[in-house]
Amino acid sequence: MLKTEEKLKDEINVKDRLENPKLVIIFCTKNSETTIENAISNARQSKYDPDIIVVDGFSTDNTINIAERLERTTVIQQPLKKYPGKGIAMRAGLEEALHGKYSNKKNNLDNANKDNTKSHNRYDLALFLDSDIKNLSRDWVDLLVAPILEEGYDMTRGYYDRHPRDGAVTKLIARPMLEVFFPEARQFKQPLSGEVCAAMKVWDKLIEHNNRSQTPDGWGIDIWFLIETLMSGFKIKEVYMGFKDHTSLDTYREEVGNLRIMAEQVSFTVLNEAVKYNRLDNCRNVEL
Repeated sequence: MLKTEEKLKDEINVKDRLENPKLVIIFCTKNSETTIENAISNARQSKYDPDIIVVDGFSTDNTINIAERLERTTVIQQPLKKYPGKGIAMRAGLEEALHGKYSNKKNNLDNANKDNTKSHNRYDLALFLDSDIKNLSRDWVDLLVAPILEEGYDMTRGYYDRHPRDGAVTKLIARPMLEVFFPEARQFKQPLSGEVCAAMKVWDKLIEHNNRSQTPDGWGIDIWFLIETLMSGFKIKEVYMGFKDHTSLDTYREEVGNLRIMAEQVSFTVLNEAVKYNRLDNCRNVEL
């Protein structure tokens, strides 16, 4: 093939990807039987016609059974039984989206013919949504995807109105610590947002080309993704999603002390990142 023909083919492929982007939505879940079906069904109504990956953190209710009966939904299990394990689950979801790591392994065991395995390198974007959201709508998906396709952003992150007692770790830990150690992130209202979309090139860089020993296994993963994306030079847009109603608020609405482990993991994630990027001395500028 002539070089001009190759160039034309590449241009056609790029145009096709922009007009028909391939999106996968990843839900990391545990014991979400009351919300998982509604969340997936509403997300599937997006104009971007997404596939779904559910990463289950060893649920003891009917979450897996419900998810497995929904169309175009791949259900995998978190590879390590650890709690909190959000970072493990998110990493597994991306490895599945990028390479089909877990479903292909299962297919190879179930089928002698490897041609039956899925090809997952077709995705252009991956979007994380929390599985415990009561009011998730297809508009959330469209709002998070559009800036990447139409405005040139590499990542979008949702922010929303919440109950006054919600977001204690964000208000008291995440935002103040970012203000000190990573002031370039001060504009983000909800740095622990679970609604995050990015182009696959971004996820690939964060997951494949970063030292996995630095990737948090637990609650620190959200702020880790934010800091690493910023420090890698990618463009991020925070997108307003309206009001968020989610079941996890019930676990700490009356007792914020239930968030102690999350607060600890978020704190030390920021500190580890500050050490990595030689920002630890920034604390000398804090007035006590």
